[in-house]
Amino acid sequence: MSAPFGGPIGSNPSAAGAQPNRDPNMASAEQLVLELSNPQLRENALLELSKKRELFQDLAPLLWNSFGTIAALLQEIVSIYPVLSPPNLTPVQSNRVCNALALLQCVASHPDTRMLFLNAHIPLYLYPFLNTTSKSRPFEYLRLTSLGVIGALVKVDDTEVISFLLSTEIIPLCLRTMEMGSELSKTVATFIVQKILLDDVGLDYICTTAERFFAVGRVLGTMVASLADQHSSRLLKHIIRCYLRLSDNHRACDALRSCLPDMLRDTTFSVSLREDPTTRRWLQQLLHNVGVSRVPALQAGGGFDHMMVN
Repeated sequence: MSAPFGGPIGSNPSAAGAQPNRDPNMASAEQLVLELSNPQLRENALLELSKKRELFQDLAPLLWNSFGTIAALLQEIVSIYPVLSPPNLTPVQSNRVCNALALLQCVASHPDTRMLFLNAHIPLYLYPFLNTTSKSRPFEYLRLTSLGVIGALVKVDDTEVISFLLSTEIIPLCLRTMEMGSELSKTVATFIVQKILLDDVGLDYICTTAERFFAVGRVLGTMVASLADQHSSRLLKHIIRCYLRLSDNHRACDALRSCLPDMLRDTTFSVSLREDPTTRRWLQQLLHNVGVSRVPALQAGGGFDHMMVN
């Protein structure tokens, strides 16, 4: 015998009215995302979401698809442009905008939102932060967090991402940070340049003109010299990988024979490399590549020398 409206008589009445199981973390995330649109609640919502973003699965699609959320995050970014120059950024302002940047990094990292993020040209909103020169902690934290967003984009090998970044000012902005940033900022900026170089489009772009190649080479050389006094195995690893990738280009390899820092040829970093077989192998391959004669290419005018303007 059946109950009215089709259910079996013996069915559990409590089960019939039960709600589907919901992840309590996502319920909390949804509430916090809603609060981002309320200026009075936004600061706390930014803090809580940025602290717990690893706990919230699919936070990125939620951020991207919820009404007004990305606009609210961009509003946070744009609101501090006036204090960038002259540099008057306070620690409180820096922490708040960096919480917003952490959520944008979440969006940049997620496969479902990465290209949407890129096609909206959102990375361009971060470039004024990378263009700052103040070495105070609030500015250093701002630059580092901004670099983290770009680093999240390049971490996944995608030529479309690299092509977009090359259409912007990302190379000179990274080179600026590689020259004047903290060790951690230098490391992230060098990682970004490394990932750009590892893509064929990026390598071709850097090596198309002598000016681009020597701009990158000059900064890498300066960093090598500074590492002789302040060792950083992690930063050295990224620098050597950049040089090794440059040596894959014939003209760049010819140029490196004369401009590769002597400190990479001698024993300056032997202690740092002793515990890092991967980087040691990269350096050995780099020195091998640079030592290979490329006289035919030079005779054919394939090097950079003929491209330089006195």
